[in-house]
Amino acid sequence: MKHSHVWTTRIAAMLVVIAVASAAHAQVYTKLYDLGTNPGDPLNPAWMGLFAQGRDGNLYSTTQGGGQKAFGAIFRLTPSGTMSVLYSFQNGTDGVFPNSGLTLGTDGSLYGTTPAGGNPGYGTIFKITTSGVFTVLHSFNGNTEGVQANAPPIQGPDGNFYGTTGNGGGQVTGTVYKMTPSGTLTVIYTFGGPLRYPNALVLGTDGNFYGTAGGGSANPYGAIFRITPAGKLTLLHSFNNDDGRAPLGAIIQASDGNFYGTTRGGGPDGLGVIYKITAGGTFTVIHEFHETDGFGYSPFSGLVQATDGKLYGTTIGPAHGLLYQVTTGGTYSVVHILNGADGQSPQVTPFPHTSGTFYGDTAAGGTGNIGCITCGVLYSLDMGLGPFVSIVNWMGKVGQTIEILGQGLTGTTKVSFNGTSASFKVVSDTYLTATLPVGAKTGFVKVTTPGGVRTSNRKFLVLPTILSFDPTSGPVGTSVTITGTGFIQAQGVGFGNTIPALFTIDSDSQITAVVPQGAKTGPVGVKTPGGTGISKDTFTVTP
Repeated sequence: MKHSHVWTTRIAAMLVVIAVASAAHAQVYTKLYDLGTNPGDPLNPAWMGLFAQGRDGNLYSTTQGGGQKAFGAIFRLTPSGTMSVLYSFQNGTDGVFPNSGLTLGTDGSLYGTTPAGGNPGYGTIFKITTSGVFTVLHSFNGNTEGVQANAPPIQGPDGNFYGTTGNGGGQVTGTVYKMTPSGTLTVIYTFGGPLRYPNALVLGTDGNFYGTAGGGSANPYGAIFRITPAGKLTLLHSFNNDDGRAPLGAIIQASDGNFYGTTRGGGPDGLGVIYKITAGGTFTVIHEFHETDGFGYSPFSGLVQATDGKLYGTTIGPAHGLLYQVTTGGTYSVVHILNGADGQSPQVTPFPHTSGTFYGDTAAGGTGNIGCITCGVLYSLDMGLGPFVSIVNWMGKVGQTIEILGQGLTGTTKVSFNGTSASFKVVSDTYLTATLPVGAKTGFVKVTTPGGVRTSNRKFLVLPTILSFDPTSGPVGTSVTITGTGFIQAQGVGFGNTIPALFTIDSDSQITAVVPQGAKTGPVGVKTPGGTGISKDTFTVTP
């Protein structure tokens, strides 16, 4: 390290600043558990390691080390800090060294991947219930399906799961796959020379998936891409090293509609950046990491947006690493500097629990040493944010059952979707279901509990559905009655193309539109803030 005496002085100054800021803003970092304290503990949790909150209100993730046989583990962490091993990998058909972390499915199970193991040994996709029932859903074949699945699959609005493998055999250098809940897998895109080594996907509000790739002959420093559920890929940005290199962490879509992420390297000092990119591909670096300012560098983790609108992440440098926050405009500040005893080398994105507290882990540090030198810690970070509710399936159609996670839900008296009340059922103190009502609008969900009104941490998107239209053919100027659901916020209607038609919203289930000049034979579409509904049938434009 250059200029060690200057560096020590700056770190000391930073510690004083952070201590004062913590007291002023109720920033409380707490080490909850030293991994490696007991035999069979999860060990050294590292990238990607995403956390998920279960219906029971507990947190779940994976480690590629530890467990009963040292092949990795799935663990549970209660909000109060109690850790328990839910499953230990056996290095058999179940897989080995899971570093993906987990996601929650609408069936209440948690889904993840292993980069190796299984049969024939190229990794697996699995699910596990919160009671510990483990099921292998698919074993990768190592060739056309790829290998090295490093991220958990995510569930799309169609109920299927989508994910990536980071490499493959032959000319395959990664894949994007679709998998049914029962485990039937289809590769929808295969990466090759120009673009290689994809990482985690995120579902965008437009119904497409967004992700990053680590390299390729035409993109040696990595890239950002969009892919449709049908497998059409669009390259949005190629990193050039000056604006970043090696985008490892999962990207997110923030409340402003833009996507945000980090790169492990690149930038002026080669130590990484934080970037913003629009869905159309307009790219901006909003923060550059430097070695000598004490504000951290080399982020493995991605970002998460909290209810305060700020983005949170971690860096592995300097020294033992730190936690930070950054606004969408690029205003950056350090939240907590790790000292080794309370953790070291945080590589996993902090997770915002519905209590308002963040939870996470570090790859090293702490005092546990059974099975490793320093085995990492589990921690919480209280930024003084209040409780909220989280929507499991945050886009859906009228009549669909919507799952909501929270705290203190027993005694709930009202659930509303952007002001429209819904029928609901409280299943437990941490989980309820609601039926998306007629007239529901895209917007925030509010749940009235005995402890107060809890607002969702993101907007719910009401997807429009076209069920029928009448007549089914006619010339320009024909008045067409379109029936369906989710029409109350309709912004546009089209016939066979994007040429807009004049229309009237009759109700949430009916629109009257006039076939416009230039319309072509094809499906009918209705656009709303929640998305675009496309008819299965074709309207025929006659002379």
